[in-house]
Amino acid sequence: MNHAQLTALGRALRVLGEHGEALSADTPDGRLHEVKDDLRRALDLLEETVTTAVPSTRCAEHPTGPVDKSAPDLCLLCETRRRTARRSEFNGPAPHAPPVEPAQSRYGVRGDRPQPQQRWLPELWNGQTWQLCGTPRRDRREAELFIAAERRGPRPAMAYRLVHEFTDYEVLRVWGTPVRIDIEPMGNL
Repeated sequence: MNHAQLTALGRALRVLGEHGEALSADTPDGRLHEVKDDLRRALDLLEETVTTAVPSTRCAEHPTGPVDKSAPDLCLLCETRRRTARRSEFNGPAPHAPPVEPAQSRYGVRGDRPQPQQRWLPELWNGQTWQLCGTPRRDRREAELFIAAERRGPRPAMAYRLVHEFTDYEVLRVWGTPVRIDIEPMGNL
């Protein structure tokens, strides 16, 4: 769910809450039709934001996996693992096969893979969080020049920063002061 969907759904649910508080025995039909329209709007927003299938099991690891009605969490995969563990308790561990030489992987071994490359990530403060602006750069000077050009542009952000990415992230320099801005008008009143 992206930020715009989240705020739209939150607004629709708050409107429904206001309708619920205002309901009484003498609420006119026009008002009830308005509630019905707002309910439909909230359901449509919810339909747009939900992208995954309905969970078929109560398993956090395999929510849409195959179902086993006799399992406590309805998950066939986890129940098979539990049954195997119970079976090995009674029958002892499975007999071991003779050691097999490792086969050559088509993807190579870890030592054959390239090392991570360093990049400089220009980021801007959007009032809520840091977000990537522009493309990651291979050259630090080029990334600093990009941020300088953005600051001179027609609509500069309130703050920029340069993040060095190698095997970890490190903030190298910050321009401006990031101030958290409430996205709701009038401070969510």
